Amino acid sequence: MPQQPIAGLIFDLDGTLVDSRLDFERMRQEIGLPKGQPILEAIERMPEDRARRCHAILDQHELAGAERARLMPGVAQLLAKLSARALPLGLVTRNSRAATKRTLDRLGLHLDTVLAREDAPAKPDPTAIRMICDSWEIAPSRVVVIGDYRFDLEAGKRAGAWTVLYTRGRAVQELPFEADPHLVMHDFRDLTPLLAWLDAPA
Repeated sequence: MPQQPIAGLIFDLDGTLVDSRLDFERMRQEIGLPKGQPILEAIERMPEDRARRCHAILDQHELAGAERARLMPGVAQLLAKLSARALPLGLVTRNSRAATKRTLDRLGLHLDTVLAREDAPAKPDPTAIRMICDSWEIAPSRVVVIGDYRFDLEAGKRAGAWTVLYTRGRAVQELPFEADPHLVMHDFRDLTPLLAWLDAPA
């Protein structure tokens, strides 16, 4: 349990706030990558011409995902409750800026600070999280990072923030995460654990 009240929250996008039904294995096949290999990191190591073609494939998939994205259950209520508490809300995503903006605009989501892959090194690098904390003038130790994948947890912990794993109802034992979260949430419609953090005494 944090020793000070939480003063801000930073979310992941795909798999956390929204379901874009992105098929990462299909992306890897089209790009020519082995199963399970991180896509952005692989593209960074490619020659410029191939990297450009692979980014175009990635962009096509992400923009298509933005058009079919839907809110995860409970997200609208969650963000409304957090906004009512006047807490700053941020977003750090490995998606492109264009796909991120399209997703947020389509679904009517507003967050105070949004950083995509063009804005900072991609998670699990903690830079984007630290950038948001600096812009809010809030110490990372008073910020919660919420995501559905180990990159979110690793980035949050490396930044010095608290981390929440959103399982989407999956069993934790089935999720091979290297960075154990501080808290596990299975359903955003049950906010009791998160609200307990927010209401912690100063």
